[in-house]
Amino acid sequence: MITSKTISNGILRALATILIIGIVLYFLYEIQTVIVYLCISLILCLIANPLVLFLKNKLKFSNSMAATTTIIFFIFLIVGFILLFVPLIISQANNLALLDTAHLQTNFIEAERHLEEYFNIQHIDLNKVIKDSKLTSVLDFSYFTGFINSIINFMANMGMGLVSVFFITFFFIKDQDIFKDQARRILPDSNEDKILNSITKINHLLTRYFIGLLLQLIVVFILYLIVLLIFGNKNAFVIAFLCAILNIIPYLGPIIGTTLAGLLTMISMIGKDFQSEILPTTIYVIIGFLVVQAIDNNVSQPIISSKSVNSHPLEIFLVILISGITFGIVGMIIAIPVFTMIKVILKEFFPNNKIVSVLTERI
Repeated sequence: MITSKTISNGILRALATILIIGIVLYFLYEIQTVIVYLCISLILCLIANPLVLFLKNKLKFSNSMAATTTIIFFIFLIVGFILLFVPLIISQANNLALLDTAHLQTNFIEAERHLEEYFNIQHIDLNKVIKDSKLTSVLDFSYFTGFINSIINFMANMGMGLVSVFFITFFFIKDQDIFKDQARRILPDSNEDKILNSITKINHLLTRYFIGLLLQLIVVFILYLIVLLIFGNKNAFVIAFLCAILNIIPYLGPIIGTTLAGLLTMISMIGKDFQSEILPTTIYVIIGFLVVQAIDNNVSQPIISSKSVNSHPLEIFLVILISGITFGIVGMIIAIPVFTMIKVILKEFFPNNKIVSVLTERI
């Protein structure tokens, strides 16, 4: 018999459950940075597994030595990546130093005069407008200080993030067998096979994904390099490499890469005639990059994002979009691997759930 006491207890239990769920979600939101670090470290651990196995099985390294060697290898990769762009930065700085600002100002004034004559616009003296409006008195120059502080904070956060990720990755690699044993002990013995199956499937799917992603970047790099070499870009290798790396960021990466390639192409041609040389070459480079992206979007990405992790393209798009809104660019990068791991775990532990069976029917 349903009484008022039973209804009250049910309402209290429901409210308590909602409150607990809300607290947990709020806690996860507050530590989202740590979650991102853990995800990145887990992905690095999966990528490093072949190297770790080689060091331990072939060279007889201990767990600590293999983990240390792997972390040093990753650090060397990052340092090498940074040093690769030093010649590009120096070259572009030299090009900017050659910029004839007086000639550029004359060209700008001439272009402004032609526009005024063509559209029958009365000449506007910008200097007089600024003085009359007293704009300088309204401007808050603290924004410049804030901008510099934001750059410093970004660099500090980036450094802290790298240290944290490498620290976590080291122990993931070193003690992964211990973590597996602890996971087996935490869960009931009846789930041991499910855990092993999940790990095996995750390793298989993510290995396919990362190998496919690497092949995609190589193909995009070669095509970018061909485009830049055709139009005689002096830093073709470095620019193509940078733009190919940016392709790791889904959807936004190619746009950023194309914009960057156009800007660097213009800067590298400073000193030449803008109308007859700089502008046409930049347009051709951008068109070439758009063609490469069309090939990549219609051939490479569907194969990698869909077939390598056995997910529908729309499903992948929505996951990347949600991850990007929640965690930013880093979230977009790790969205597919993390989503794949979650799907495998859900299928192993909740195979009879209707929602799970629909989401994981291709795995």
